Amino acid sequence: MADPRPTSSPARPPHPSSRPGRPGAPADAPLPVVVVGAGPTGVTAALLLAGHGVRSVVLDRFPGIFPQPRAVHLDDEVYRVLQRVGAHEGFAAVSRPGTGLRLLAPDHRVLAEFARGVAAGVHGHPEANMFDQPDLETLLRRRAAEEPLVTLRGGVEVTGVGQSADGPVRITLTDRDTGVRETLAARYLLGCDGANSTVRARVGVAMRDLGFAQRWLVVDVDTDATIDTWDGVHQVCDPRRAATYVRVGSRRHRWEFRLLAGETAAGMSEPETLARLVRPWTREVPFSALTVVRSAEYTFRAQVAERWRVGRVFLLGDAAHLTPPFVGQGLGSGLRDAANLTWKLAGVLGGGLSDDALDSYQTERLPHVTSLIRLAMMVGRSMTEGGEVGNLLRRVVVPRLAWLPMVLDSATPPLRRSALRRRRAAPWGLAGRLCPNAPLADGRRLDDLAGLCFVLVTARPVPPVVAAVARRRGVLPVTVARGSQLGRWLRRGRAGAALVRPDRTVLTSGDDLSALVAAAPVVPTAMDHSTPPS
Repeated sequence: MADPRPTSSPARPPHPSSRPGRPGAPADAPLPVVVVGAGPTGVTAALLLAGHGVRSVVLDRFPGIFPQPRAVHLDDEVYRVLQRVGAHEGFAAVSRPGTGLRLLAPDHRVLAEFARGVAAGVHGHPEANMFDQPDLETLLRRRAAEEPLVTLRGGVEVTGVGQSADGPVRITLTDRDTGVRETLAARYLLGCDGANSTVRARVGVAMRDLGFAQRWLVVDVDTDATIDTWDGVHQVCDPRRAATYVRVGSRRHRWEFRLLAGETAAGMSEPETLARLVRPWTREVPFSALTVVRSAEYTFRAQVAERWRVGRVFLLGDAAHLTPPFVGQGLGSGLRDAANLTWKLAGVLGGGLSDDALDSYQTERLPHVTSLIRLAMMVGRSMTEGGEVGNLLRRVVVPRLAWLPMVLDSATPPLRRSALRRRRAAPWGLAGRLCPNAPLADGRRLDDLAGLCFVLVTARPVPPVVAAVARRRGVLPVTVARGSQLGRWLRRGRAGAALVRPDRTVLTSGDDLSALVAAAPVVPTAMDHSTPPS
């Protein structure tokens, strides 16, 4: 599987905090990072940390991958995170581009269609990507097994989390097979252990309810029969029986049906009932040709953790936020959490950032994920509420949803201002926005070259003295033509250059190259300046 860093990069040195036998380091020195939860968010966080030279131990209560399908969609922004951990080529082999979304009336007439491009877009990947979560987890664990700075331990139960003002986090765990207990010490702990997070409970963080809870039946099917219907996501707006259909892969299909009062998953999962529910899509295909992989009830909720950081403990993914699935951002939000936090942890552990800089994690991520959750709530309610009056309103209102963010295209909102995201001088400013993964002059895209370092994207020549300072600070200068995609992006933001963080968010932009380089904190990573594009 290809490494996203340039092939000419020097070998990555271990992070200072994870070098065995370093001078003055006691034999029982705390681990740099412990991650609880080996799902996609936890393993991605560990791999990103490893890309910065930071060692981590990942703990999970299950010995292997949970085999049932769950998440089925990632957008092109999150696809870039998979590229940064070297899983993008494998993901391309197990996923398929999605063609968009249709909102349907109860009789399945099309109310609105929102298309997505299946070719590589502004971020270098298809805008919507359908997959089976166990396939993604297999890819990520394979990458983790290849990474010497990642240790994954399955079959262990975390039973306690403690920390003092100045000391490390202490994690108590029990081997589920032998019953043996032990305690690990870590400088930082990442709770990536899902909606029923043990870590969140142990540090006393409550979830804030945003006012959405609906019971749905989720049905996953495997079949080699041809289900001849439009290839994108179908969402049926019907207060009597709202429904979603997704073609996940060549054989895998998913349906979701709103459960009404008094209905149970067991009763609705009877073959005769399921056959009736899926018939608008399967038509002449007999139900006997479908293998039901799973039929289970889920309560779709909208919640966010009141605090995402407690001392040296951080919450990520479903441990920090829960969203209804209607805009496909649940798993992706967890990977965004990992991308946002890990480079900052590497900076703190390496001495280039103060511990206070980690407060920017919640400052940036909480408003971003809350906006996506509220969008999902709005789409969910547009599908399910209002009775016959609602059906009439939907015919007028739903087509106008195309002008909303995340519906018009796959772009998510910019991050809020923080210690690591400077103020924008105007609404069109670039700070807080994702830098496009655009083609460069040599045919590579930005992410192919940049790896996990800071990047100075500039349409202006870089003086040698600025280039020398950039190299010392771990910043990669990338000079682009004014008429190129990145050159036009800079011009739209009315900037001559932009300083891009390792998570590809713009920290700040402007015309003074020296000031932009000086704004970059020093974050350990492997990088290469020998073949910059020109």
